Amino acid sequence: MSPFANILDTTQLADLGPGPRPGILPQKELDERLAEAFQVANVPEDTKPLVRALVLLWHDQLDAAHTIAQGIENVDGSYVHAIMHRREPDYGNAAYWFRRVGRHRAFPELARRVSELALRTGKSKLQQKLLRNGEWDPFAFVDACEQAANGALSDEEEMYLREVQRMEFQVLLDTLVAVDVRRL
Repeated sequence: MSPFANILDTTQLADLGPGPRPGILPQKELDERLAEAFQVANVPEDTKPLVRALVLLWHDQLDAAHTIAQGIENVDGSYVHAIMHRREPDYGNAAYWFRRVGRHRAFPELARRVSELALRTGKSKLQQKLLRNGEWDPFAFVDACEQAANGALSDEEEMYLREVQRMEFQVLLDTLVAVDVRRL
């Protein structure tokens, strides 16, 4: 099991918006847990800030995550930056950063998991919006989050999107720390 697995374990799924919600950890405790995980995991030094930003973002520490992500000028930094703006919410800016991401190496695994979730939950209509030709569409997810924020989706559909977001965080974290996501 990944030493990072429990860091995203919260009592509630992250909101599609900025939060905060019950069960999130303060930045100091997150830093301590990350330090422990980094001691046992072989994570490249240049990847550690991205992992930290993603974990902070999951725990509704948007400002701290944004400060880190905006200073990392690569595809992974753009991905974390895009998620931050989606949750902020600044949907146009999120789309801008997803354009900079292009096709991320985490997208195939995310598409696979979203397909499986749709089969388990019967949310094939939402899945069709999020997956184009079987591929993850981050722009469609941004649009769906905006629809949820505007009250255009049911509570059940919003919970589905929050679960998809959890998967996105987990897959991206696994990708960043080079965990074999097929075994999770």
